Amino acid sequence: MLIIVILFVADNAGTNQAASSGTSLNTKRLDEDTENLAHERVPTELKKAIMQARMDKKLTQAQLAQIINEKPQVIQEYESGKAIPNQQIIGKLERALGAKLRGKK
Repeated sequence: MLIIVILFVADNAGTNQAASSGTSLNTKRLDEDTENLAHERVPTELKKAIMQARMDKKLTQAQLAQIINEKPQVIQEYESGKAIPNQQIIGKLERALGAKLRGKK
């Protein structure tokens, strides 16, 4: 019985040229990407409305936080504009303050 083995050797044997060229293309795309990715923050109108409604009720940030069962830091972040808006928290604030803080429903 005779067994014949034929070996095919590619020109780029031992190298991974396809992967390395794909990587450089991806790197180039990342370098050229100018999209600014950032979280939405509390708008100026909302933070002013929260602060005004809280002061009208003569509440401190800590008191308001206790009423809505959140940490005082949450109220501070909303009033400073650093918070990422959460509709559930805004709803709690509206009920606690008796004020409409969001746009028309």
